[in-house]
Parts: sequence; C-alpha cells; structure tokens
Amino acid sequence: QVQLTESGGGLVQAGGSLRLSCATSGLPFSFYVMAWFRQAPGKEREFVATIAWNRQTFYAESVKGRFTVSRDNAKNTLFLQMRNLKPEDTATYYCAAHKDEFSRIVPENSAGDFGSWGQGTQVTVSS
Repeated sequence: QVQLTESGGGLVQAGGSLRLSCATSGLPFSFYVMAWFRQAPGKEREFVATIAWNRQTFYAESVKGRFTVSRDNAKNTLFLQMRNLKPEDTATYYCAAHKDEFSRIVPENSAGDFGSWGQGTQVTVSS
C-alpha cells in the first residue's frame, strides 16, 4: 500500500521560512518523479515543484528562486524548503508520486500525471 505523509506546515509571517517533508512507503521511491502541488481555498490545485531520480528539478515561476525541492532516496523522503514566503503562498501543500515508474521529468506538470498523493499540510503566511 502506497503512503505519502506530509509534515512541516504551519503559520509563518511574510518573509519567513518553512521546510516541508513527505515520508513515503510502499513504492520504490527512487524510481519515481516526485512533485509538490498546492491548493488554496476556491482555487485549482497547482504545480509547485518537481524532482527526478537524478535530482533534476523544475519549478513554477511563482516560486522560482524562493523554493527548493530535494529528495533523500535512502530515506524515501521528499522535501520542500520554502524561503521568503508571501501571503499568496498560503495553501494546503501536497506531495505526489508520478503515476508511472521511470517517467521523464518535464517543466509543466498537471495533477493528472501523478497517481499517489499525501493528505496535505497547511501553510499559512500572514502579512
């Protein structure tokens, strides 16, 4: 059974930092492209960042230069370091595993490309 469990969310002031983690089990983690998405109330789920097995990464323009995605294949864990947070970053953040093993990482990603999801962790940035 595949499980993805996010942690590390919370309330932070604008300009602050948070580090999200996503612990995974039940899948050969290193074989999968992994990603972070987020969803604000009343909005569509949007792509944030993605990372391949070889640590190649792509980011949404809105977070480029502020967020860093990384992975520890030995610990089956995905991370998202978020710096210089803005109120518009407020959302529930989800980690996801691509629906296919050994998929090719691409700069544009939609939620439909990913087959396994965590339950989400809330990030709230106050102004």
